Amino acid sequence: MNMNIADPKLHPPKSRVPLSEIQAMRVRLCLMLLVVDCLTVFLGCILGNVIRFGDPFAATGLNLFSVVLPIYVGIAINSDAYAADVLPDVQTGLSRAAMAYIFAVFAVFFLAYYMKVASDLSRVTSGIAILTTLGSMAAGRYLCFLYIKRLTGMKLVYDLMIIDGVTITPPPGVHVLRTTEDDLCPDVHDPHMLNRLGMHLQGVDRVVIACPPERRQVWAMLLKGSNVNGHIIAEELDELGAIGIGTFSGNHTLAVAHAPLDLSRRAVKRGLDLILTIPGVIFLAPLLIAVAIAIKLDSKGPVFFLQPRVGRGNRIFLMYKFRSMKHDLSDHDGNKSTSRDDDRVTRVGRFIRSSSIDELPQLFNVLRGEMSLVGPRPHALGSLAGTELFWEVDERYWHRHASKPGLTGLAQVRGYRGETRERVDLANRLRADLEYLNGWTIWRDISILMSTIRVVVHRNAY
Repeated sequence: MNMNIADPKLHPPKSRVPLSEIQAMRVRLCLMLLVVDCLTVFLGCILGNVIRFGDPFAATGLNLFSVVLPIYVGIAINSDAYAADVLPDVQTGLSRAAMAYIFAVFAVFFLAYYMKVASDLSRVTSGIAILTTLGSMAAGRYLCFLYIKRLTGMKLVYDLMIIDGVTITPPPGVHVLRTTEDDLCPDVHDPHMLNRLGMHLQGVDRVVIACPPERRQVWAMLLKGSNVNGHIIAEELDELGAIGIGTFSGNHTLAVAHAPLDLSRRAVKRGLDLILTIPGVIFLAPLLIAVAIAIKLDSKGPVFFLQPRVGRGNRIFLMYKFRSMKHDLSDHDGNKSTSRDDDRVTRVGRFIRSSSIDELPQLFNVLRGEMSLVGPRPHALGSLAGTELFWEVDERYWHRHASKPGLTGLAQVRGYRGETRERVDLANRLRADLEYLNGWTIWRDISILMSTIRVVVHRNAY
């Protein structure tokens, strides 16, 4: 096929937005972050000099700055602390920058000790420099984030949608090409079409194709050589909720689920449970014994109430609680939520429920590995939201069981506890549970445990 260079179809199409400006702006903003971080390193060393020597330009602080800075910049760049993806994500960017700085400082200390020049470093100057740098780095990053948000509205990437023979409503703010209007009907045997597509994709960060199923293969072939992130919409996969592509025995598979915690994170979480639970049980032993005696004196029946609950992996386990109801009126299936003036609750039961003491035996479930200190609260099989079973309200209900249930959780510290009279009561808890699973960190667990102290006595605990 002869290609006519003068063919207007080979010339670049008129850009709908100045792509080069978007890319240049991202570069400028990343450089701004680099400059701000370098200034915070300098500020830390200067402040250390002022406090230690009364001279901002003392040699000790300046030498520390001159040695730490190049190491920090190298590590930070290699750690993607100034990549474009950190511009809208202040937490990730700060985490990468702070870790790079700490590593650089320790590297300098190690080298100074190894070369026997550690005496030249002032511990006071270094300590103040480290604390000041980390604090000012956090403040600087946050101010930069506010500036970037105000300047760009967080529109930092260029997304392009190509619609090929289907009816679909593109999201607002996304630039759209239509194959019939822009002469882009996919054809791997037409170099003119490939050239036009390449011109349109120049500078694009992500292209999304909406097309009939029979044309997905050809678009996939075209996108693989386009040097952009390419996606093809497959609406029939929406019901599956696919989250990625995998392989099994040479065949491609759709990934539709993932464990929220890998083995190492589960080990860390289990370690926190045991570190806090074992001494907690020992410390609370007198209280547990006193409550057990009070329950036996108050009403006939066992001390503990064991109820089947749904645990991790949708497996059922027996959850321990202090019995707070009359034994013959206990609801093992949980069909009826406890109401504020429930006549099934005993005198002792009303006190231990309002103070959450009835939940303390679940520490034994934690020791047995059936529960964790923090996680989605386990529900009884017959729990109702209004007149519907929990899983009838929202099918995502089962997703919350991807982790061990908890003695407390994000929903509880947000005040979502007590009777589920309406669908919204469950929806609020489910939303918090899924948020917890999707963003788990050990620090979040610790934060929830500390926040639980504020809601041990709650107006919805009865």
